[in-house]
Amino acid sequence: MALGYYKSVFKTLGMLMMVFSFSMVIPFIVSAVESDVLTASSFVASFFFTLIMGLLLWVPSRSDSSDIRLHEGFLIVALFWVILALFGSIPFFMLPDSNISLTDAVFESTSGLTTTGATILTGLDDLPKGLLFYRSQLQWLGGLGIIVLAVAIMPLLGVGGMQLYRAESGTGIQDSKFTPRQTETAKSLARIYLALTFLCMLGYLSAGMSFFDAICHAMTTTAIGGFSTHDASFAFFEGMPGVYLISSLFMFLAGINFTLHFFAWKSKSLLGFLKDSEFKAYLLLLILVTFIASLSLVFSDFSETNQPGLSQIIFQVISIGTTTGYTSSGYFLWPAFIPFLLIVYSFIGGCVGSTGGGLKVGRCLMMLKQVFKELKQLIHPSAEIPVKMNAKSVDEKVLNSVWGFVSAYLIILVVFSMVLMWSGLDQVSSFSAIAASLNNLGPGLGDVSSNYASLSDFNKWVCVLAMVLGRLEIFALLVLLTPTFWRD
Repeated sequence: MALGYYKSVFKTLGMLMMVFSFSMVIPFIVSAVESDVLTASSFVASFFFTLIMGLLLWVPSRSDSSDIRLHEGFLIVALFWVILALFGSIPFFMLPDSNISLTDAVFESTSGLTTTGATILTGLDDLPKGLLFYRSQLQWLGGLGIIVLAVAIMPLLGVGGMQLYRAESGTGIQDSKFTPRQTETAKSLARIYLALTFLCMLGYLSAGMSFFDAICHAMTTTAIGGFSTHDASFAFFEGMPGVYLISSLFMFLAGINFTLHFFAWKSKSLLGFLKDSEFKAYLLLLILVTFIASLSLVFSDFSETNQPGLSQIIFQVISIGTTTGYTSSGYFLWPAFIPFLLIVYSFIGGCVGSTGGGLKVGRCLMMLKQVFKELKQLIHPSAEIPVKMNAKSVDEKVLNSVWGFVSAYLIILVVFSMVLMWSGLDQVSSFSAIAASLNNLGPGLGDVSSNYASLSDFNKWVCVLAMVLGRLEIFALLVLLTPTFWRD
């Protein structure tokens, strides 16, 4: 197919790359303030290289005014994450005295932009502050992109039942007259995202964090990313109990559909949350899993001297359940049932339209209601029993789309886990590495409980692919591999 056919793709990607190049500016300033000349120079080089490559894509197609069609939409969505992850890896690759390989640099960059939080870096406490800020900023930008993708773009592409959450129709949004144009939608969501980040930063400062730690962790908390500026993650702040409470609150808020935040702000009322089926299921699940985890700790032979408090248990459940991936002191020493329970819980993840990963609460709720429908149908074969979300019947096409998405998700989980096992990695590490990557969670179990540095380059690339597939809702990337897509 002629390259001119995709001018709108080149134009859009070129603009995105030029905008992304400016993400190197603030880390450069941080490095300059720290008098870290080598790190500052790596950000300058990365800025100009990304900017120039963006210009090379944009200039030849800048006059194109054609509408972006379905084909171009899929290409832009997929290439957006792939290209930015590649160019975002340059500062890691150029990090002085680190000897980071290209594979490790791409892994870290992809993990940041997809808000996975898996890392190959060690000795975070000693890394340049400019690079630590850049890692947090990558997740923050990725989180913003995810919200826009989930609310303004994916519903239009009809991926995995997301058309149910289309801004123009579905789940009560039409009644609230949400901004009709996608650009206005994106702006509204961005303002809420920025406001949550700022409030989170103030909360961390009031709890005792330094300014640098507060702003970095505020970015990764709101993005549900999980990157920390310390190897110990949140265990570093063990003497600051308020930090756990602030983090739990903002992880919880970031795991909610951002359109609900918008309507709550617009109507000055919280009733919208209480009327939303997905939010109620999200809240109930968090309470239930917290109760089960607490009960398991009480009845285990876990040392009473190391027994975590309720605030720490809530923090850890919300962190893993929303796919943030922060860890607290002694988490990996808890009874094995709890980390495994939380890994399984991460498959559900956050709400649709949030920065969380996983299958999403809305999809899981629809599947559960479909199960109950089938049970009722067995008793009353001739009855018409609809599946409802927010008191509205869900179209059969949407349900089929959800089931197809979940099936693909589980197939990829099994196949990728077997690939890692085939390469020599043990079963627990293989399963949890793919689960954590696909769910955009970060920390797993076994060899990947703290970082992924011990994995082979082959295994890291498999995890990178799993991260992108998880973030792009599987089909937005898989559709590009079908011959039909390129023929039509």
